[in-house]
Amino acid sequence: MESLNWFIALIGGILIGLSATLLLAFNGRIAGISGIVNGAIAFSKQEVWRWIFIVGMLLGGVIYEYGLAPQPTPIAALTPWAMTIGGFLVGFGTRMGGGCTSGHGVCGLGRLSMRSLVAVLTFMITAILTVFVVRHVLQLSI
Repeated sequence: MESLNWFIALIGGILIGLSATLLLAFNGRIAGISGIVNGAIAFSKQEVWRWIFIVGMLLGGVIYEYGLAPQPTPIAALTPWAMTIGGFLVGFGTRMGGGCTSGHGVCGLGRLSMRSLVAVLTFMITAILTVFVVRHVLQLSI
């Protein structure tokens, strides 16, 4: 099964790129998840597409996990409180950064946006430094 992991990742990447391209082509919208979720809270009829996108994204994950995944997804070892705090920090960061990794990384880089390039480089550098501090300075194994 290990030899199929690269293929599954490739198919997933193609599907993400295709969905972002189709959303931009047919709806004129960027597939940034934080912006889609933020706009869905308005509950207006013009924003129904956002709910369809969110449900489709969640349904895709369920279909993969329970129908296509070669092995079960590992369970997180974090407490619900830690994940909740992390979720709020991610939400704060996406508002502060003017978008999330999906919006900047998938859509912004594809449109050759300099702002998105700076955002993605910031995300990556921060992630690398965080992993280094957690694993090598604090010596935690999360």
